[in-house]
Amino acid sequence: MRYILMGVLLGLLLLFPQLRAVVAVIIAALLSQPLIVAFGLGLVAGLRMRGMRRWAR
Repeated sequence: MRYILMGVLLGLLLLFPQLRAVVAVIIAALLSQPLIVAFGLGLVAGLRMRGMRRWAR
């Protein structure tokens, strides 16, 4: 499912070149807010830690 969504996004970016600028602005706006970046990093770390706990048992 993840690869299908990425393929659709890449297809749209190829069909509509101006969409690339819009996506870049959205990503830059999200990365400029430290709270969102910290939440995302914490979410990724939490998902990795849960998997490690199950493996250690």
